[in-house]
Amino acid sequence: MCNQTSNKGIISSQTIKDIARNIGFDFCGIAPAGKLLKDRQYFSKWLSMGCQGKMSYLEKNLDLRFDTSELVEGAKSVISLAINYYPQKAQNSQSRYKISKYAYGKDYHLVLKNKLSLLFEQIKKENGSITGRGFVDSAPVMEKRWAQKAGLGWEGKNGCLIIPKHGSFFFLCELIVDVEFDYDIPLEKNYCGNCTKCIDSCPTQAINKEGFVNAKKCISYLTIELKDNISDNPNNPKFDNWIFGCDICQDVCPWNRFARPANKNTFLLNEAVLDFDGSHWENLTKEQYSSFIKKTNSPISRIKYDKLKSNIEFVR
Repeated sequence: MCNQTSNKGIISSQTIKDIARNIGFDFCGIAPAGKLLKDRQYFSKWLSMGCQGKMSYLEKNLDLRFDTSELVEGAKSVISLAINYYPQKAQNSQSRYKISKYAYGKDYHLVLKNKLSLLFEQIKKENGSITGRGFVDSAPVMEKRWAQKAGLGWEGKNGCLIIPKHGSFFFLCELIVDVEFDYDIPLEKNYCGNCTKCIDSCPTQAINKEGFVNAKKCISYLTIELKDNISDNPNNPKFDNWIFGCDICQDVCPWNRFARPANKNTFLLNEAVLDFDGSHWENLTKEQYSSFIKKTNSPISRIKYDKLKSNIEFVR
């Protein structure tokens, strides 16, 4: 269902959703652009607690992050899109080193940018006067909040967007445009309820009961975003053999019992990396890193070879 608005674009909201589905997006919702004042207060408190760790870029461009008109002149609508990445295949059971499911295949930035560009081009064919900009982690956009406002899901206690009866293994991206449409009804209710499985299962206690995820304790941050070696910080405990990212808080989420494998043609699996056993990871050379990881556009290439080896040494 949609709320009505005036001055709607020539192309309908339903047509946009149909195009998005044909391109390969699993979900599409549209919300009116604007400011996110409450989110700015919440985010400022999160920053004041130092939960951003060494991600100092999060402290910048706050006006852009919470006001779509600062990102796109004349912004009227935010088109939120989600695509499933739950893998068809698991890692080699003989490997004691774990990588996040999102890193099983091709870098999602490349896949989503191509699909987003294709979507925008097809929208412009229907409504040539439309202008806007696409975002795939390319600017300070509060993607989970816009997805919630577009009716796609809600932000769980683990900080992930949860889509009802589908779970949280989804990549998100957005189009912010200068045309109004029929808007979807926001999903106001948080269906996590009293469940605390993600909080209780996090081995580093990175999630607190107030709903704050402390990056300084988060395994994903420590193995990816943190440029320093984990072993250099004695306060960071060893953790369950994760060497690139972590899925614990998603794996234990009851909503992910609905997760289903994504279209196998969307994110081609990196079979070489998935088949690595423990010795492969421990004996990985720079040449193999380049051949199996960098040349295949694996998300693991986000970290340098030395950082990856350091992560492996830390959990051995």
